Amino acid sequence: MDEHVKDDPFTAAHKPKEDGFPYELETDSLADSMGLRMPNRSLYVLQGTVGGGKSLISQRLAYGLAENGVKVLVITTELTTRGWVEQMESLGYGVTDAIREGRLLVFSRFGTIAESLPDVGLEEVLQSEAIELADVVIVDSASSIMPSDLDDTSRFQLMQRLRQVCSKGRSLMLCVDPEEMDHKLMHTLRASAEVVLDLQTAMIGGEIKRNIVITRFLRAAGPIQTSIGWRVEPGMGFIVDITAVS
Repeated sequence: MDEHVKDDPFTAAHKPKEDGFPYELETDSLADSMGLRMPNRSLYVLQGTVGGGKSLISQRLAYGLAENGVKVLVITTELTTRGWVEQMESLGYGVTDAIREGRLLVFSRFGTIAESLPDVGLEEVLQSEAIELADVVIVDSASSIMPSDLDDTSRFQLMQRLRQVCSKGRSLMLCVDPEEMDHKLMHTLRASAEVVLDLQTAMIGGEIKRNIVITRFLRAAGPIQTSIGWRVEPGMGFIVDITAVS
């Protein structure tokens, strides 16, 4: 493997990205509406309740980042590794090449098929050696492995730990459900994060309308929409709903 490092196309592009991580795709205009690049050395909070679309948004971002030469580590607590890859394929986001080339790594608490690791917590995830190799680390869902009943000191120590992960040029995306984690920690995360995306759903005219509300987005490289309407079509992936963009 070392013999090919210098010639590896990813390694050649794997330099400190001071202007952020690109994630644009030709198939949708999400990046054009949401800052063009995700900031580096940053904490992202993607917040939504069950069914809000956290996994779908994180999958779109993971695919876009990997397609633009960003090395991505996805840690899923909800699907097996195989299930996550199959979900991506169903959206039209083929990730086989990215995984084979090392641009995308996928870990699951359930293993490849269904070998459950029930005692895995956030600290065990953060200790993974794979994090050191990634530009962006996505944890879906982070709230399910967050420690509970924290005191102020423990919350501060946890935030220090998250910042330590981000300090070397990588970014960390936490997909969280506020209903399943410590509320004070949730508030601290939102107050500290460089990017806060709130996922909202509403029933209008018998249809579910989904929106990404950009609550915070620091160091954006392009324009930011306040709210981005979106939907997912099988085989077509993420689609920005222009009629819902504001």
